[in-house]
Amino acid sequence: MSVNAQRPRASRRRLLVRWILVLTALAVALALAIGAVVLGLRSLEPAAQVSPECVAGEYRVAPDQAANAALIVGTTVRRGLPARAGTIGIATALQESWMRNIDYGDRDSLGMFQQRPSQGWGTPEQVMDPVYAVNIFYDHLVAVPGYTEMAVTEAAQAVQRSGFPDAYAQHEELARAFASALTGWTEADLRCVLDPFDGDPAAVAPAVVTRLERDYGVVGTVTTLSTASTPSSGSRGAGDAARAEAGWADVAILDARSLGRPDEDTTRLAWAIAQGAVAGAVDTGAGTVRVAASVWERETGRWRAAGENEAVPELGMVVVAP
Repeated sequence: MSVNAQRPRASRRRLLVRWILVLTALAVALALAIGAVVLGLRSLEPAAQVSPECVAGEYRVAPDQAANAALIVGTTVRRGLPARAGTIGIATALQESWMRNIDYGDRDSLGMFQQRPSQGWGTPEQVMDPVYAVNIFYDHLVAVPGYTEMAVTEAAQAVQRSGFPDAYAQHEELARAFASALTGWTEADLRCVLDPFDGDPAAVAPAVVTRLERDYGVVGTVTTLSTASTPSSGSRGAGDAARAEAGWADVAILDARSLGRPDEDTTRLAWAIAQGAVAGAVDTGAGTVRVAASVWERETGRWRAAGENEAVPELGMVVVAP
C-alpha cells in the first residue's frame, strides 16, 4: 500500500480521537454542572430540626417527662432517701403513665402513679397533684421493709399492687441513669435540647427558685448580676430594657448547703440541683445553668467548661440565668 493511501486513514483516526476527547470533556463539564446545581439546591433546604429531648447516659425522654423525673428524684433528695428510691420512683411512673400526669386510667386510677381514690390514695384532686402523688408514693415505699435491697420491680410492686408485677423492670436502666444524674452522682450528664424560650426573661429566675424549692427543698434567691464576662457600667436601678442592654439580668442562686447535709455531699448535691434545673428548664425558661466550672446552655443543649473570663460559682452554689 502506498504512503498516500495511509494518510486519509491516519487523519480519520486523529479526527475520531479529537471527537472522543471533546465528548468526554463535555460529559465531565455536564456532570460537574449537575453536581453544582444539586449542592446549591441542598443549601437552600432548611436545616434539619432536632426534636426537643432530655438525655441521661444513653437514654432519652421528652422534656416534660424529664421535668417530672426531677420532681420524683428531687423529692428523694429533700426527704434524705437513697438514690435507689429515685430509680424505683421513675421506673414506677414510667410504667404507670409514661411519667405524665394523666387524668385517666384503669377504673378510677389517676395521675403519674395511677393512684386510686377508692383505694385510699386520696381525693381525685390530691392524686392529680404531682407533689402530693410523689410524696404519698414515697410514704408507702419507705414503709416497705428492706425496699432498698429489693429488685426495683419488686419494690415498685410492693407499693403499686399491679396486675403486671414484673413490668417495672423494663424501665430500670433508664430510671437509674436519670436518678443518678438528678442525685448528682453523675456530673454534667443530664442535658436537654429545648425550643427557644419566648417568654418574659424577668420571670425566669423566680420560676427557677420556686421550682427547685418545690422539687429539692433547696433555698434560692433572686438577685441581679452582670451577664457579661466583664461587668458593664450600666445602672442596676434602670428599667428592664436598659438593664438587659447594659448586661444585667435577674438570676436565681441556689445554695446546696441549705439542705443541711454533710460537707462532703455539697458538691454532689450542687450537681443534683443543677441538673434538676436543666430538667425543669422546659417550664421555667432557664437559659444557662452554672455549677462548679461547668455551664449548660439552652442554645446548644450541652454542658461545656466555663471560659477563662467567666465567673465560677462558689462551692455548693448553682446560678441559673434566662
